Amino acid sequence: MHYSAYHSVDVINGEGTRCTLFVSGCDHACKGCYNQSTWRPDAGHLYIQALEDQIIADLNDDRIKRRGLTLSGGDPLHPVNVETILHLVKRVRRECPDKDIWLWSGYQLAELSEAQQAVIALIDVLIDGKFEQDKADPALLWRGSSNQIVHRFT
Repeated sequence: MHYSAYHSVDVINGEGTRCTLFVSGCDHACKGCYNQSTWRPDAGHLYIQALEDQIIADLNDDRIKRRGLTLSGGDPLHPVNVETILHLVKRVRRECPDKDIWLWSGYQLAELSEAQQAVIALIDVLIDGKFEQDKADPALLWRGSSNQIVHRFT
């Protein structure tokens, strides 16, 4: 898996202070997407164990209280990302049990594969659906267009 950016302190992409990972790989090609540089699965940097270890360390850092992890992109549920994202989410659940996990995906909840559903079973919030420029609304909380749905699982 590749990623375009990692922010160890983020207050925009979910509730509270968070760690945010922007993965690479997205087949949705939404018109008006602000993150087109993440569409290619091989864009950005190779995701390595050292980054994963840093994410866990940041989530557990007592100096800056983080509420949780945000996964965005690209699309964390892109087929090339699912295995690595599932591993990361399982590790966060095991080593940071008090942290929540948010995930943005262009896929809709009802259309997810079994592998994608395995990831969803371990997260707290899913914002699903492709960005639709004609339904864009900057006043929406946590989503770019009105067709997207915020699913809270806990």
